[in-house]
This record gives sequence, C-alpha cells and structure tokens, in this order.
Amino acid sequence: MQDLVFNPYLPFWEYVPDGEPHVFGDRLYVYGSHDRRDGASYCQEDYVVWSAPVNDLSQWRCEGVSYHRTDDPRHAATGGADLMAPDVAQGPDGRYYLYYCDDMTAIGVAVSDVPEGPFAYLDIVRTAGGEPLADGSPFDPGVLVDEGRVWLYWGFDPSKFLGEEAVDRSGAFVVELEADMHTCKGSPVKIAPGYVESKGTSFEGHAFFEASSPRRIGDRYYFVYSSELGHELCYATAPAPTGPFAFGGTIVSIADVGYRGNTVEQAYPANTHGGLVCVGGQWYVFYHRHTHKRQYSRQGCAERIEIERDGSIPQVEMTSCGLNGGPLPTGAVYPAHIACGIRGPEGVVHISTHRHRRPSDPYLVQEGDRETGSMVAANLQDGAELTFKYFAFTGAERACAITARGSFEGTVEVLSITPAGEVARIGEVAVGPAEQWQSQAGSIEIPAAMLGVRLVPRGTGALDVRDIYLGVDQL
Repeated sequence: MQDLVFNPYLPFWEYVPDGEPHVFGDRLYVYGSHDRRDGASYCQEDYVVWSAPVNDLSQWRCEGVSYHRTDDPRHAATGGADLMAPDVAQGPDGRYYLYYCDDMTAIGVAVSDVPEGPFAYLDIVRTAGGEPLADGSPFDPGVLVDEGRVWLYWGFDPSKFLGEEAVDRSGAFVVELEADMHTCKGSPVKIAPGYVESKGTSFEGHAFFEASSPRRIGDRYYFVYSSELGHELCYATAPAPTGPFAFGGTIVSIADVGYRGNTVEQAYPANTHGGLVCVGGQWYVFYHRHTHKRQYSRQGCAERIEIERDGSIPQVEMTSCGLNGGPLPTGAVYPAHIACGIRGPEGVVHISTHRHRRPSDPYLVQEGDRETGSMVAANLQDGAELTFKYFAFTGAERACAITARGSFEGTVEVLSITPAGEVARIGEVAVGPAEQWQSQAGSIEIPAAMLGVRLVPRGTGALDVRDIYLGVDQL
C-alpha cells in the first residue's frame, strides 16, 4: 500500500538540493548536490543518489555515496573540492555519465555501469584540441541525449552584480559532445542571455543566472534555469537543441512570487535549482528550499505541473503535498517542516551569504539526530505565518492541536486558505509558555473542501512548533 509523501520528499535530515530527476528503468533517480545540516558553505558532502519506484513515489531509498570529493584526481591531494550541481545521462553506449563542476574551472565527467553509481572519474570536458572547455563559466552542467546525439549545457551569469565587465562570461551555452561523452564536437553556442544582454529580448526581467537543465518533450526542447531573481525556475523553448530559445515563463518560485499575480513573498527567497521529469504520465518540477537561516542547508521539493498543448507550463505554487498526488488526509499528525510557507511579522528578507535574518524571523531547523530528532518551525512571534497546503477536509473536523514549546503566551489563529487564495478564520489554539514540547489543542469549524491551513500566533514571546494535527476528535 502506498504511503503518503510530502515536501520535502526525502527524510528531514537529508539535504540534497539542485535535484535533477531522471527515470531509468522502473525507478526515478534524483542526482543533486549534497549540503550539510547547518552547513558553513555550499555542497560540503559527497554526492549521494536517492531513488524511488515509479509506481510509488513515497518509497525513497538512499543508494549510498555515488562519487567522493576525492575521486577527481585534480583535487585528491587537497582533500577534494566542493561537488556542485551535477547531472546524469545514459550514453549511447548504455553506460551512465555524471557531469559536475567543483571549482568553476572545468566540468568533470565520471562513468558507471548502473544509474546509482558509484561513478569512476573519466576526464574533464575538453575542446577538440584537448583544452578544458572555457567558453562562459563551466558551471551547473546539464546533459541531454537525444536520438543518439549528446548535448551539454552550462553557464553562469554574474552580470547583474558585476555589470558589463562580466558580459563575456555571462549567459547559457550548449555544445555537442563526441561519442566519448567528454570531447566537444564543434563550437559552443550561447542559447540564453544574462542580465545585461537580456535587455530588449523575451528574457528581460527573467534573464539566465544559473542551473541549466535541458529536456526534450515531444518536438520541443525545454531549457529550465534559475533566473536573475534567484528564487524562481523559468523555462525557454526551442525547435532544436541549439535554439533559438524563447522565454516561456516561470514554473515555480520558492517565494510563490508571480503565482496568480502574487507580489508578496510567501517564504524566504533564495536560490533554487531543479529539473522536469515525467512519471506515469504525470510531469513534475523538482526544486529546492532553504533551512537553518542560511543558503547552505537546502532540501529538495517537487510539484505536479501541466504542459499545455501549446507547450506552455503554467506556474505552480509551493505545496506541502508535492509528489503525493493529491491533498493530505486529516486525522494524522504532520511534522511542522512540511510547511510550504513561512513568514515573519515583518515579512521576509532574501537569504544570502551577505544578509542575515532579523530577530523576529522564523525558520526551519533540525534538532537531534536522524533516529530521534525532527525538524521544527522555530521562533514564531506575534503576526508570523506558518502555512500548509493542502488537506482534504471532510467537514467533520472539529479539532486542531499543535505540539509546541517556548516563551509564547496567547493564541494561535487557525486560518483556512482556498486554492484561489481566499482566507477565513476557522478557530484558535490557546498556548501558554512551555519549556518542553507540549500538545496544545483548540477547536475548529471547517467545510468539506481541499484547503490549506495557516497558523498565526497572536501574543507575546516566541513559539516553536514541532507538528500539527487536524481531525474529528482531540488526540
């Protein structure tokens, strides 16, 4: 029997951002970077691969370490370099090729006989003359094998921050590879402009920043990327692997900016990276979110998407249910870390390496180890918001309970949210100070419908929430 699955889709203690999803055989594999809990920088761990059967996306398993930081001989003597956003493709020879970057000077290639690895170092991507690929910035590689031909995409655009001086290295590029999977065949082609060069093009306002991810869907070629805004994954389409690509739109924003015209950030914006995959006829977008008050502890999420007949992809919102295939049933206790929206009483600030959160900002943080710990929503103060989407309410639910602790004293308003964004008050939970985790219960009245739930503290002090229960009776 299939279990429930929510966002993030991996265990609370795992941090695999930059996820590139691919179906090989009867399993869905996700290849990504590997962050550290409360990390001090990006991608501090070795690559790991997670997979799930295509007929049950709730059953994820870790396939183990697929590539070590020291497996690249260029960096083995120094203890290895940070392994950043990778991609994997099955080559025409049937083997599986891992493409990665570590120091932004070259794109590395490793190979395995099986999709989960382990992968063995092969070489770096080289020009026909044997030199390292140098056009643009060799960063965030994405690979597409299409009718026996191999196309490598990459790029990075700092021009929004550095200006005209960075234009010669800005934008996204593609080149065809030889059958050896690491030698360029011909010259690279720029397919998407960076910030400065996007002026007057279809990409203006959503220029290429990073996170190249190519797919072929029908007769169209899709190029998914992270835009100059950082918090969104956008897409462009073309009739051929080399373009010309035209901007298509935003697929998902980790702050829900742009969804249904929304201009208010519903969560803390920062970078995101991911790709598209079709499982059982349903398309999904994979992306990542941020935890621990920083950009260095990122977790993978996913949402169902639709591809219209004209090839367009309407923007989707962040949800708590993600891969579940529908809203979550009531009558169960759900961990607070599946919240898809979190805002402080002063709104949100962009999480970056240069700006830190304010004392009133809430955040998600892991406590304890993987066996006995959890990830909690911490520091919820008066006027903060913690949002979950969506639950399948039957209309019989009368109880809401949260497991909470902290100095907070007051009430927690319980609000419902329709898919159209309409908000209504459905009850409250009285909360008093508690040094240890304590269940706090209240009453709700709610109609039968698919609805989100938002918790809003009203009082003094700070509140941590570990889980939430919505049901017919009190626990």
